[in-house]
Parts: sequence; structure tokens; C-alpha cells
Amino acid sequence: MQYITEKYDYKNIFFYFEQLTKIPHGSGNVEAISNFLLSFAKEHGAKCRQDEKKNVVVFLPATKGYENRKTIMLQGHMDMVCEKDSDCPHDFKKDPLELYIKDGRLRAKGTTLGGDDGVAIAYMMALIADKDAEHPAMELLMTTDEETGMYGAQALDTSDLKGSYLINMDSEEEGRVFCGCAGGLRQNCTLDIEREEVTGTPVDIKIKGLIGGHSGVEIDKNRTNANKLMARLLFDLRGSLSYNLVDIHGGKLDNAIPREAFATIVVKDFDIQEFKTVAGGLASKYKFELEASEPDLDFEFCINPTEKTVNAINGNSFGSLLYFMIQSPNGVQRMSSAIPGLVESSLNMGIVFTEEKHAVIRFSLRSSVTSYKKFMSDKLEYLISILGGETSREGNYPAWEYKKESELRDVFKKLYKEEYGTEPVFEVMHAGLECGLLFDKCPGLDIISIGPDMKDVHSPNESLGLESAVRVYKFLEKLICRLN
Repeated sequence: MQYITEKYDYKNIFFYFEQLTKIPHGSGNVEAISNFLLSFAKEHGAKCRQDEKKNVVVFLPATKGYENRKTIMLQGHMDMVCEKDSDCPHDFKKDPLELYIKDGRLRAKGTTLGGDDGVAIAYMMALIADKDAEHPAMELLMTTDEETGMYGAQALDTSDLKGSYLINMDSEEEGRVFCGCAGGLRQNCTLDIEREEVTGTPVDIKIKGLIGGHSGVEIDKNRTNANKLMARLLFDLRGSLSYNLVDIHGGKLDNAIPREAFATIVVKDFDIQEFKTVAGGLASKYKFELEASEPDLDFEFCINPTEKTVNAINGNSFGSLLYFMIQSPNGVQRMSSAIPGLVESSLNMGIVFTEEKHAVIRFSLRSSVTSYKKFMSDKLEYLISILGGETSREGNYPAWEYKKESELRDVFKKLYKEEYGTEPVFEVMHAGLECGLLFDKCPGLDIISIGPDMKDVHSPNESLGLESAVRVYKFLEKLICRLN
């Protein structure tokens, strides 16, 4: 059976990956893919289990000659981020991804690819199916709902696990090995809003073309948050136009830097020429400011020429919402004082939307310092409470702290130098990984995180380097045989 990645394949890792892309598996929609993976393991004669959160754990016995080696865990998550271009008709609940290859990189048309973290799952499937593989006893952990709060890893029962080493496969740069990561949480801020009947000319505003990306990995790359930019535009319009806000929404995931934002306003005493001058002038100003970092930024203003009476947010409620969006912190908050170049703490205004009686603003908070993560969260709570709003927290997960001594890291380094003639880069990452949760459950685990070359994850520009994915798997085969 032909598949588009066939000529690049090794041990069927891409065949399995393509199978995964045919099964919808966004966060919160993992039952089908979990059942598929459970059946796959059983069909290949592997001992396995599935829990209530749909985590799947597969146990592979040691092959001949490796019976006395320490047990190795491999781990990755089966859910993917579901992001798409605004004009893409794809339905993540039922449609398979539409794959294509460009410049040796696998992509999906108009959507995220799910290489984060489908690659790890495909690697584990290849290992399960490879009857000629040599390895110590293996425990393969396929977790769920990592992208929305690591809920699978939080619920995972580890009482029957014996692993001494854990190789997480949720990183995105070949040769860059992570040995620690930030902790994080999701925070929802809610404001009550009141509405009133307002007569004027409706205008739909769209901000588009921003790069976006992962709110951990790309938070320090000077990428503009569409929600914050929309708040600035609405703030600046106040100086020249009399208007009410009807609706605002932007972003789909709290842990993705939003690329697009939308608002509908109703303008009183509308003068089309005045509006074009004011709005066009602001758009040109923002484009000029951001031309180096956001070259594709664009604005659309769709004017409904017929005056209407609409149910708009009243002035007091709009003032509170705009104040919160303008004043709330966003982006990098502190750089690490211990590790040069590492982002210590950040937050991302990932989602904003209005309902009939409420406005909701959702953030992803990250920090490698637990006390500062709490401070950022408390600051949001304080700000929203002054405006009469409320906050809630969920998906709180611990940091994975760097260990000075690591046998796993030492073996990796020696093997990497043998294979490539150079040394890998060991780093602590600002993005969140499940390693901290698993270490809390299995104290003493020796952990690293690796992965092939992936770019622009959490965005429709996501791509996977095919040759890199093969190299990383071949290296993984050698690494698990080298560990004692």
C-alpha cells in the first residue's frame, strides 16, 4: 500500500504516522486514537493497559542478552493541537489531515500536522512491531490531553512501572537535548458585561497574517499576540471615533500565540472617509512598527453601509474589558538568573471571546520558578478582581528541575559524539513537558527529552523534517541498547 512518505520511511515510522493523521485526535477527543493504539499493541502480542483517561501503557520484555539491563521508559502524548487557517474548511472532529511534502518536510494543508507529538507515538508503534529489535525491558507511555493541561499524565497510575530511565520524545530540534522544563497552569479570567441598544454603522475588524506559534518555545521570538494588538487598535480608535464594541474574539488555544483576532464595532455618526483615514492610518502605523517581525500582518475593515440598531456592550463594561486587555501582562516576564538565555517566566493571552453577558480571557502561564508562577497568577487575579471579575485555574503542573548528575545524559553525549563527531546541546526549556509530573510519580527517574526537527508547532505552518525523524529514530535504537 503506497503512502506519500514511503520513499523516506524506515521501520514504518512514517506509515504509522500517516495512520495517526487519519484518526481525529485533538485534545479532548482521544478515545478513538487511544483504542486504536491499544488494539495495535494487542495485535502485536504486547502486554498493555488503558486507563479511564485513555492513557495507554505498553510493556515490552527484554530481548535476549538484555535481561539484566535497567528498564527504559519511552513517553509521548497522543493528542494534537488543532489549529487551522481561518479559510480552511477542515473539521478536526471527523476529517483526516491532508498531508503533503515540500522541501523534504511533511506538512498538512491549512492545519497543524500533529508532529507534536505524533512522532513519538509513531516511534513507539515501530518499536512494538519490530520483532528484530534488541532492547532491555521497555515501558511505553502514551499519554492524553497533554496540550490542554497534561491531564493524562496527571492521572497516570505508575504503581506497576519499573523504569530507571525516561526518554521523553516531545522536543523539536535534533541534537538539542532537554534536561529540565518550566511548570505551568491555565488561568481563566471572566468579566460580567452589560449591553444596551445602540444605533450606528457596524464595522467588522479582522487582524490576520501574524506568525503565531508555541507560547513556550516561541514566546521570546518577538511574535505579536493578535489579541493584544486588537486591544491596542480598539484603544487607539477611541481617540477619534465614537463607537461601541459588539463582539471580540481571538485565539483558539491558550498555549498558542494567537495569529488572528476579530471584533465588531458599531460607529455613531459614521463618516466613511473619516473612518478610512483613522483606521487606515492606525493599520499603517502598526505595520510599519512590526514590518521586521511580522511581515505578513494585515487588517481588514468590512463596513456595513446600512445603519442598524444592535445589542452592544455598554461603555462601562467595555471600559473594564479594554482596561484589562491593555494592562494585563503578556509575553516574557523574567529571564533566568541561573541559566543565560533561558526564559524563566512568561504568560500568553491565548484566547479572548465575548458572550451575551460575559467576556472571557484565557492565559497560559509558565515558569521554572514555582513562586513566580504563583505571583503572575495572583497578579491576574488581583487585576480582574478590581474590575469586578473572577478567575479560575486548572492544569497546574510542576517544573522538571535540572539534575547535575545524569547517567542517561552521559551515555547520550558519548554516543552522539561517536555518531556525529560533535557534541549535543543540553538545555533547559521554557515550554512545559510531562517529565515533571512523571518524576514526581517516579522519584529518581533519570530523564532527557529529545525529538526530530519540527518547526512552527501549534500553527498551520507546522512541519516535520523527514530525514531528521529517521536519524533520531536510528539513534534512539542505538541509545536504548547502550544503556546499562
